[in-house]
Amino acid sequence: MTGRLYGVGLGPGDPELVTVKTARLIGEADVIAYHAARHGRSIARSIALPYMGEGQIEELLLYPLTTETTDHPGGYQGALDDFYADCAERLAAHLDAGRTVVVLSEGDPLFYGSYMHMHKRLAHRYPTEVVPGVTSVSAASAVLGRPLVERDEVLTVLPGTLPADVLADRLRGTDSAAVLKLGRTFEKVRDALAEAGRLDDAWYVERATMGAERVAPLKDVDADGVPYFSLALLASPAERTFVPEPPAAEGHGEVVVVGLGPAGRPWLTPEAQEALAAATDLVGYGPYVDRVAPNPRQRRHRTDNRVEAERARHALELARDGARVAVVSSGDPGVFAMASAVLEAAADFPDVPVRIVPGLTAAQAVASRVGAPLGHDYCVLSLSDLLKPWEVVADRLTAAARADLVLAIYNPASRSRTWQVAAARDLLLEHRDAATPVVIGRDVGGERESVTVTTLGELDPAQVNMRCLLIVGSSTTQVTDRGVYTPRRYP
Repeated sequence: MTGRLYGVGLGPGDPELVTVKTARLIGEADVIAYHAARHGRSIARSIALPYMGEGQIEELLLYPLTTETTDHPGGYQGALDDFYADCAERLAAHLDAGRTVVVLSEGDPLFYGSYMHMHKRLAHRYPTEVVPGVTSVSAASAVLGRPLVERDEVLTVLPGTLPADVLADRLRGTDSAAVLKLGRTFEKVRDALAEAGRLDDAWYVERATMGAERVAPLKDVDADGVPYFSLALLASPAERTFVPEPPAAEGHGEVVVVGLGPAGRPWLTPEAQEALAAATDLVGYGPYVDRVAPNPRQRRHRTDNRVEAERARHALELARDGARVAVVSSGDPGVFAMASAVLEAAADFPDVPVRIVPGLTAAQAVASRVGAPLGHDYCVLSLSDLLKPWEVVADRLTAAARADLVLAIYNPASRSRTWQVAAARDLLLEHRDAATPVVIGRDVGGERESVTVTTLGELDPAQVNMRCLLIVGSSTTQVTDRGVYTPRRYP
């Protein structure tokens, strides 16, 4: 079996910018190959060293020349072609022996990298994979803290070895630019930037992310000592675009009434999550506010459960002063919750936008746990007589029972209301068979969830508390071994 060839990008110099995949491949390789000038010191090897293993074969691919002249019959390019051909055959010998060969490349292997010369000579002969790396251009932009391009802008990457007139023309006609391979070309590049009218905007970045990193306005850099591993950068022109200060807070807020669903995050809709993430202030009944994960940039306004009108006005006042307020409700905010209270109070705040974000209701959650008891017409009502007299509750229970509607009963009991469940059961029994299915859902979706299926005749009020929701079936509701459901067709 032949071996496998990898060309891996090491990034701009900081070993922590080596990708996880490249680090793994370096550690697993049989052979590590890297290029170096005639002094033998390899920047690539120094970057990869923390990830290299014991006993690996190292192939130093030593350039025969860099910038000097040569008497090779093919000239400078001929000498390099022979060098690359020899390097390729050295690596091929390892691949033929079944060894994994990793060729190191600063930056990205196919971005002005030495690896590409091995790739062109070997990739058609052996299994090969190229692993990209962070380029020097990206590193320089990050070091400067300036964007390269924005929206429809054009980035031009140029080698400093181009003729001066070509450089100037390209620099004159682009939005952003990176000029690589400075070193001995620095003065020519600086002159081209000046000719293009871009010198004042140009930055010089040397050995980005390395220990000897240097950043300066390019016009202030002395040409003496500029290394090959440096570049000139023209950042995005939009970087200089005026960004206005945020508008004054007053008059720019809003109130979003958000349904949290019956329990935790899995029951929360993406729209509700987005509204909560955008909020500067959370307003609501304490336990409901506590269900939203804390965020230190948000202010949390926890209130008692019996101050809905005051809570709504507080939210609207905050929004009037510029806050983005999320008023949170359990379940759906429009079902016995804060949406109506906020809209009622909003009449006094005509300039404050109000949105309602729906949530999964408790009735839907309880129904889902047993099947489909709400499969036909149903009625939703609250047994609480805090906001309406019991006589109205009783009349509505009776009307729903006579109409043979399935009932979803909210707020069946509380610490101070203990008799309504029994009273409601007795009213319903005047019009419903004692065998009518009843579902008691407690804390559905929460840690103490329990669901009980019983009958109207056997409904024990002691089983019901403020954490419960009741579903009372109609004359057609069925209890089977697959669940409770109400047929869609009525006899």
